[in-house]
Amino acid sequence: MFFLSACSSRESPAPVTTLNDIKNYYKKYPQGEPGSSHVVQPGDTLYSIAFRAGVDYRQLAKQNNIAPPYRILVGQRIHLVNNYATYPASGKPALALKGQKNTTSAVKTPKQTQDKLTSPNKAIARNNQTGYVQNRTVKENATSATSAVSSSKVRWAWPVRGPILAGFSNAEHGNKGLDIGGKAGTPIKAAAAGEVVYAGNALRGYGNLVIIRHNDDFLSAYAHNRKLLVKERDTVVSGQTIAEMGNTDAPSVRLHFEIRFRGKTVDPKRYLNN
Repeated sequence: MFFLSACSSRESPAPVTTLNDIKNYYKKYPQGEPGSSHVVQPGDTLYSIAFRAGVDYRQLAKQNNIAPPYRILVGQRIHLVNNYATYPASGKPALALKGQKNTTSAVKTPKQTQDKLTSPNKAIARNNQTGYVQNRTVKENATSATSAVSSSKVRWAWPVRGPILAGFSNAEHGNKGLDIGGKAGTPIKAAAAGEVVYAGNALRGYGNLVIIRHNDDFLSAYAHNRKLLVKERDTVVSGQTIAEMGNTDAPSVRLHFEIRFRGKTVDPKRYLNN
């Protein structure tokens, strides 16, 4: 299970305006605000943590000084909040030097920085929701040109054919991918060639999940499977059977399929061949 230490009733820190404020903040939150980090659990990978947080795995690795092949240890703390302009390598806010026009009033609080990202706390499913609802709008147009160039290196194909039970939505609580219906046991295919970077059931709301890395920019995810037929570090080819359709953590038999570009969800129909 993916748990983040958080409390909805916690007191928000006061704005950081002086050096003493900063020192007091880090005295109160020596590991960062609750929800700003994750302690590695059995079954976690850097990819699954980045996937749940909605960030690029390379960004997460750089922020935590983790080099390829991105091995992490149970009990290791992974920091999720990142703003290089505000937080240098030390992880603490950068103060403007005396006499500079940009004073400490420009320094954002860690909470303000975190709010600019997809909140890891909100990413956890509510009791009446699946775990993959979109918690903030992803503006695809901003990255469409870059995405189109990068996607030319990936040849996409449908992972399974069947009725579309739920399409992709950019709404605040919209669906992050496509939900495709079918019968239990239907073969699920890799949508493109790549490496399996996660195969397990530790992400709440996804059931038995496979995540495949296709290149530095693109990942694809296959959720709710009855059975997984690949393991982490396996190399797969496009069209290879990787799982069997099921209904783990789902109200009915289906495949929930996602494509992520640099950590952000995009509409799979933009890439899949008809």
